Amino acid sequence: MNAPINISRRTFIKATALVAGGLIIGFSIPYAKRFLMPGAAPDVAPDGAKDAPKLPAPNAFLRIGSDNTITVMLAHSEMGQSIWTTLPMLIADELDADWSTIKVEHAASAPAYIHTTYGIQITGGSSTTWSEFDRYRQAGALTRALLVSAAAEKLGVAVESIKTENGFVISGDQKIPYGDLAEAAAKIETPKTVTLKDPKDWKIIGKATKRLDGPEKINGTAVFGQDIHLEGLMTAMVARSPVFGGTVKTFDATAAKQLKGVRQVIQVPTGVAVIADNYWAAKKGREALKVDWDLGVNAKLDSKIMLEEYRKMAATAGLPAAKAGDTKAALANAKQLIEAEYSLPYLAHSPMEPLNCAVKIEKDSCEIWTGTQMQTTDQLAAAKILGLKPEQVSIHTVFLGGGFGRRANPVADFVSEAVQVAKAAGVPVKTVWSREDDVKGGHYRPMYLHKANIALDANGMPTAWQHVAVGQSIMKGTSFEAFMIKDGVDATSVEGAADSPYLKSIPNYDISLHTVQATIPVQWWRSVGHSHTAFVMESLIDEMANLAKKDPLEYRRALLKDHPRHLAALNLAAEKADWNKPLAKGVFRGIAVHESFGSFVAQIAEVSVTDGEVKVHRIVSAIDCGLAVNPDSLKAQMESSVSYGLGAALQSEITFKDGKVVQSNFHDYQVMRMANMPKVEVYIVQSTEKMGGVGEPGLPPVAPAVTNAIFAATGKRIRTLPIGNQLA
Repeated sequence: MNAPINISRRTFIKATALVAGGLIIGFSIPYAKRFLMPGAAPDVAPDGAKDAPKLPAPNAFLRIGSDNTITVMLAHSEMGQSIWTTLPMLIADELDADWSTIKVEHAASAPAYIHTTYGIQITGGSSTTWSEFDRYRQAGALTRALLVSAAAEKLGVAVESIKTENGFVISGDQKIPYGDLAEAAAKIETPKTVTLKDPKDWKIIGKATKRLDGPEKINGTAVFGQDIHLEGLMTAMVARSPVFGGTVKTFDATAAKQLKGVRQVIQVPTGVAVIADNYWAAKKGREALKVDWDLGVNAKLDSKIMLEEYRKMAATAGLPAAKAGDTKAALANAKQLIEAEYSLPYLAHSPMEPLNCAVKIEKDSCEIWTGTQMQTTDQLAAAKILGLKPEQVSIHTVFLGGGFGRRANPVADFVSEAVQVAKAAGVPVKTVWSREDDVKGGHYRPMYLHKANIALDANGMPTAWQHVAVGQSIMKGTSFEAFMIKDGVDATSVEGAADSPYLKSIPNYDISLHTVQATIPVQWWRSVGHSHTAFVMESLIDEMANLAKKDPLEYRRALLKDHPRHLAALNLAAEKADWNKPLAKGVFRGIAVHESFGSFVAQIAEVSVTDGEVKVHRIVSAIDCGLAVNPDSLKAQMESSVSYGLGAALQSEITFKDGKVVQSNFHDYQVMRMANMPKVEVYIVQSTEKMGGVGEPGLPPVAPAVTNAIFAATGKRIRTLPIGNQLA
């Protein structure tokens, strides 16, 4: 197919240059209205367009070296999800490149690399692959066209007589490597359109492909934030209030300053920073500090008391999120009625690499080295602190040792703090968080309580659904509030519930929300609101099936009969799990299906319960995400989601007592251990539907699939997470 190249000659010349005898290609996508986030570069209208947002500047680059290497600039952050491989696959296929010559680099922080939909440079929402699918393919096709034109001029033949293959331009018996044509290609006029390959001609896209970042992560040469070393770089640790919102009254640094390696002790907005030669000296220096804290209004914060307050709120209707019919009347006339309360705790992100950020400040510039998911927000925050223009702040993105949303902080917390420390110290500083720092003082998935009343008819089918959710908003107080909160309802608080496909077949429903005004810092956590709404919705559906005395799979099939993508995932999972075949004695099945981030995932859990201890033996997952660009990466992400989701379902929770977080590290904030991992099978629905995400959609169905299996095994309904010792 033909894709328009919306780049003027002038823009193209500015965006291309010779580099080490090679070629840089700037590329853009055809005009489309973008969903702009705060701080995003304004849209620029294409020539001839009136009253329309404009195209972004050429926003990624492909470099071909004279040595035939092809370097792809990654506009997003690699944090284990394998976009380091997936995005280059898109370029390489359209370019007919030799895959062995592909190299990858993180792109700079600049408006050129803004997300094609969100309008800022961000990696999140399981959006990278689908948002870049056209843009990166277009880059490959454009580059190929320029190389072919250069070869045609050099050989004096028609463009139509030339073909490309495995990094060569071929004309008759002559083969010219791409590197030999790069310099000439840089001078070719950009074509107005390029032809993208028909899917049947793809050689790389859709094929299982080994990770390009695998070798360097295995041999230790991959550079993460903790690996950054600069001349004169100090290490800092910050003593922060043990209670959120607390402030420093006074501090005594006498003992800390006497320790070897400690260079400075300074107060910063978030607490007291100890700057030292290395991590150990900074850590010991922080331990030696004597800080008198004003603990503030949260000094008596207690999770149990908070939950009771949530419960009182859930007894009344909140702000409307979705409504139809006369729910109150339908509930009054119910043949059968379900009344249920579900609750879920605060959760920490706990990526394997704790937070860190290195900052070097010059008179008119600042350089930052960190693993971030949100370069634009961090860049704007640093610029504001330093009184610089955003373009004077350079963010060097390194590999992220996990993120799960924590490194896409809406208020740029850990980057802002690092900039404040370096500014106060007057020297380059790497601010490092310990595991305990982030568990006790990070940003969390909010605690939520859901209360539902559901009416069933004589056949056990729902006629009314009343549902009240209570919890904190992750958008309130951030720059995203204006367009993510409508009429007081944060869309991320009710996603997966207010827009549930189950409601489509119910004549009466009323979904409402109470947003709690709390000062506990919260933000998106893997799968965001779906992480709690899917557990509630799929558990309730199971309760309904049980009350109706119907098979849980068949009950879902009936409710989802008009939702083919849900059914496709559900049916594939059931087929692969042999749903109708008996299991070994003592092992029981549970099922769940949920849509999030444009993908549809069904999961079946096989579980046993012995002396109150839950063991998950097997998880069968099926996903319809549209095209699977790299099936290997997809399966790895689904397996990761199962692991992450099981940890939250079985063990993980953040609780408060006397204002402080009770948990501190992996011994009491428990995540899934390898020894407890079940067998995980992942199956991909062959689909030509619109592409969705992969990194997050595999998590939401995990918990309800497991708890539904527990009900099948024990007859006890788990309505509170984590499961912990509830069955003991």
